Amino acid sequence: MTTPFDPEPRRRGILAGLRASFLTGIVVIAPVGLTIWLIWTLVGWVDGFVLPLVPSRFNPEQYIGINLRGVGVIFFLVFTIVVGWIAKGLIGRSLIRFGEGLVERTPVVRSIYSGIKQIAETVFAQSERSFEKACLIEYPRKGIWAIAFISTDTRGEVADKATTMGGMVSVFVPTTPNPTSGFLLFFPKEDVIELDMTIEDAAKLVISAGLVYPNGDKAKAAVELMARKSA
Repeated sequence: MTTPFDPEPRRRGILAGLRASFLTGIVVIAPVGLTIWLIWTLVGWVDGFVLPLVPSRFNPEQYIGINLRGVGVIFFLVFTIVVGWIAKGLIGRSLIRFGEGLVERTPVVRSIYSGIKQIAETVFAQSERSFEKACLIEYPRKGIWAIAFISTDTRGEVADKATTMGGMVSVFVPTTPNPTSGFLLFFPKEDVIELDMTIEDAAKLVISAGLVYPNGDKAKAAVELMARKSA
């Protein structure tokens, strides 16, 4: 209920409404537009690099007269698959070992090659090694919680010398906003709280600095349960 003495609510002006609509439109358009632009630019870059290496008789532009964007990407994918198929065979492995032996005897080239190879194997190689689950740990001190990723059960000399009652796990604590860097820590299993959120959701939480918060109620409940147990 209002009285004659209450101030009248201020109405939003036309410019304020237009500004709000403009900002909302930017939020909707920017991710889509930037994604399309990045893909289009990447495809054009691959085409510009690959197509000059393709014989003209295999280039569709020679027959239809139109520069089809993405043809270079198709050639690159086919070439990469063929090379990978050959490399998995006996002859391919022998050729790779012979080539790497030559590279290892070249002082400057071997440093560049080994670095690029390590990066490629880390980023692209398919293997069974991956993070198992997202978790919560008390880090860097008790009472402060951090998102981490469970790698494996701790084994070898580290597990033998750092004895605990229930075993230890290796966890990776990522940094914000770049989750590819971080710290490798070894925690007792009883001090690690496994989360229901996926690895992808946990990574989004780290990258966004806490702005994108998936499955927040379950994580909060897990922290409260751990606090009650330690009380």
